[in-house]
Amino acid sequence: MKRLTCIMILGALPSLAAVEFEAIYGDGMVLQRGREVVVRGTTDKPSEPVTVSFNGQEVKAETRGRQWQAVLKPMKANAEGQALTAKQKSGSATVQNVVVGEVWIASGQSNMLWRLNQTPGNAQTIAQSANENFRFFHSEPQVHTAPPRYNAEQLKRVQEKRMYEGKWAVSAPDTTPRMSAVGYYFGQALQRELGVPVGVIHASLGGSNMLAWIPRDVVRKEYPGCQGANWVKSKYASEWVRGRAQQNVGPGGDFALHPYAPSYLYETGLEKWEGFPVAGAIWYQGESDAEILDNEQNKKLLKDIITSWRDKLGNPDMAFIQVQLPRINDKSKLRAYWPEFRQVQSEAAAELPGVSCVVTLDLGSTNSDVHPPRKVEVGERLAATALKEVYDKDVAASGPVITDFKTKGSMVLVRFRNAEGLRTTDGAAPVGFELAGSDKKFAPAAAEIKGKFVELQAEGVKSPRYLRYGWAVFMNPNLVNEAGLPTAPCPATDAKAARKKGKRK
Repeated sequence: MKRLTCIMILGALPSLAAVEFEAIYGDGMVLQRGREVVVRGTTDKPSEPVTVSFNGQEVKAETRGRQWQAVLKPMKANAEGQALTAKQKSGSATVQNVVVGEVWIASGQSNMLWRLNQTPGNAQTIAQSANENFRFFHSEPQVHTAPPRYNAEQLKRVQEKRMYEGKWAVSAPDTTPRMSAVGYYFGQALQRELGVPVGVIHASLGGSNMLAWIPRDVVRKEYPGCQGANWVKSKYASEWVRGRAQQNVGPGGDFALHPYAPSYLYETGLEKWEGFPVAGAIWYQGESDAEILDNEQNKKLLKDIITSWRDKLGNPDMAFIQVQLPRINDKSKLRAYWPEFRQVQSEAAAELPGVSCVVTLDLGSTNSDVHPPRKVEVGERLAATALKEVYDKDVAASGPVITDFKTKGSMVLVRFRNAEGLRTTDGAAPVGFELAGSDKKFAPAAAEIKGKFVELQAEGVKSPRYLRYGWAVFMNPNLVNEAGLPTAPCPATDAKAARKKGKRK
């Protein structure tokens, strides 16, 4: 918490603060290295100059009304906690134990919100979580969407947009239990490998849809039919999202201020960070939007999140690493289009620079639980991707990816990248491949590893033209590389297109 040096009249009287930092600045925070850092706050004495001091810098702030802002020059990583101070003639405010390193945002729906104390083996993990150089700002949702109907207090909080409460904390057994498990494992792994302070800013909500995380000006421009309460009847609201909103608000309720309403979660969870420099964002979401079979719509929503966040945070090159939807053993309509949504995620990563997609097909539940327990691997794969793609570290971050294939009679030879040490986890033949002729009627293919290639043949498919891999809601994938990372799903691919693609590589 920020500590304010205040003018005291009498010990029994309340303190009066002339100058304060905004709530995102607090004891134990991490500032992004290598970039200008915006520092903001308020003052009751706008006529008095505000001077901000940190790490040997002293900067005069610009003041507009009660608001002030100063910009610190780029700094190197520094693990020594220092004081960040804002001073006026009539008073000062100080944030203690501030370090400089790498800052990331962690956001999404319930699998990102899933707490460390909800994961297997969490007691030992929490007991060993002390790390002065890993810190986080955990935004705790004050209202969830799980209860069938909001009570008066919950409705009031939602309508007043008091959705989250949070502060900075240093990783320790008494601070980590409610931290995002994925955010925790990501941040700890990143800090361990980089050797500099790492801060994770977390804001997520169970069941949340993409539209709720897009800034309002973007929604007004790109989704004009979603203003006010109209969103709940729009094509952008899945049946599940619509049903949950109706349960929460009740007949005659105001859907315009439901947590899933357009821009609501961005405004309550992330808007206050606008202009605050970060290295990147990790994103675990999609379960609530995958019910809608509209790849172009879903891809536009996802890309609008990425580009708008980059714009609002003032970092057009901000890394964005998403968790691709895993497997789930659920045959309901709610999960039927997960393969298509995984492809949406892959295409967004291919079409936008600085965007990555972490494959977790092997980490999903073997039952219908939408919350897979293996959050350690998810966080560590996200960290490996960041280390390779953002920090240029020589680490294994991706499993095999199909690049092209050749046909010879009824046989197909598949080529991959990242296929060193190609093997199966169980010693059996690879599973999950399918072939089809010109009729696009897919049949399971028998597969055999041939060095860095896989040879396929499917019964009844005499002249294969199309190949796909991992195109299922649920499967037990077993094809990995020497790093043990799984093969990425591949949509139906035409042999001619594959040959052209292979020639370009």
